[in-house]
Amino acid sequence: MRNILAGISLLAITIFSFASLAAAQELKDIPLPAPKTDGGKPLMQALKERQTSRAYDTKKLPPQVLSDMLWAAFGINRADSGKRTAPSTRNWQEIEIYVVMEEGSFLYDAKANRLQAVAAGDLRKMTGTQDFVPAAPVNLVFVADTSKMKGASDADQLLYAGADTGFISQNIYLFCASEGLATVVRGLIGDKKALAEALKLPEQKKIILAQTVGYPATAK
Repeated sequence: MRNILAGISLLAITIFSFASLAAAQELKDIPLPAPKTDGGKPLMQALKERQTSRAYDTKKLPPQVLSDMLWAAFGINRADSGKRTAPSTRNWQEIEIYVVMEEGSFLYDAKANRLQAVAAGDLRKMTGTQDFVPAAPVNLVFVADTSKMKGASDADQLLYAGADTGFISQNIYLFCASEGLATVVRGLIGDKKALAEALKLPEQKKIILAQTVGYPATAK
């Protein structure tokens, strides 16, 4: 009897431990501070300083910088119509931005100005094959929701999604140039199918490109 009771107690402790661990690992939505939509460097200066970087510091981006960057990328700049800072074909607004960080992966919700929890755990390594990707604080994954692209052939969907992603990516480049951040847009993602599964993407959502953002690496 004692052995049975001891076994039951051990089982209960084990179940409780797993439940506690799961609760501790539960990922929650992150509300973002209101984006600062004024200031920054003049456009011509930002264009002059726009560049690609593949060397990153591991320092995390503060919430305000993250909010400002995502708004610049594809935030709502006309509240009355819901239109965005980057154009999209037929105003489909089919591109979604997944924000992959050490603490988890999130979907940028422009209307609510928040990061919607998607997957706990560090998936940064899955977003690219280059050495700097897992250490950089933020990797963005651009995903096209093809269900919004009504009337377009498969070939046109790929064309339009690529163009619309390019507009967003350039906004990020200019923001980074203005704020002294480093960035690079990437086609080298690795196993897109595995990443799509990790991000819980349904079949109609297709990964297009990724983009790394962070502070430039300091000289040693």
